[in-house]
Amino acid sequence: MKKDIILAGVGGQGILSIAATIGMAAIARGLYLKQAEVHGMAQRGGDVQSNLRIADKPIASDLIPQGQADLIISVEPMESLRYLNSLSSDGWLITNTTPYINIPNYPGEVELNGEIKKVKQHIALNADQIAKDLGSKKAANIVVLGAASPFLEMPFEDLENAIKAIFKKKGEQVIDLNLQAIRAGRQFAQEKMNPA
Repeated sequence: MKKDIILAGVGGQGILSIAATIGMAAIARGLYLKQAEVHGMAQRGGDVQSNLRIADKPIASDLIPQGQADLIISVEPMESLRYLNSLSSDGWLITNTTPYINIPNYPGEVELNGEIKKVKQHIALNADQIAKDLGSKKAANIVVLGAASPFLEMPFEDLENAIKAIFKKKGEQVIDLNLQAIRAGRQFAQEKMNPA
């Protein structure tokens, strides 16, 4: 088992929570894990990116070679496109479609969605709206993680258990919200992959 994942987004959108959840689930399963530091302007509003590598054998480097990423998991659509050159030919792009407009010449929604649709294997979802419908827009990152979960090759229960551990200090209500968020994202992805 080997998964090379690019995490992308904007500072303040919860990239570190996604990385922590996947990492905790991987370690609980006895897998090896390497993560490159978060690169970019990690303060609120700046672009951020991180390499996350998981395998059942020791991992030599924390950096993913260009064109070798199995997944791009992004909480911001323009940031998802920034790293497409890292995605392998059979890799998956999982991205939120809600823009975080932090620059004056931010592309239009139609243009962004058109570029995302050019990626052969992609799941694009309005994670902000799904999270808002669940009760908190702050859980959009976990909705995106849920949409990526079918591609992580690890038991979904391990991700749920990691969420319980990570949000334990914030109380049962926050845990329940994030569990609902990851399940909603997973359901969205499964329905996209297997339309009725």
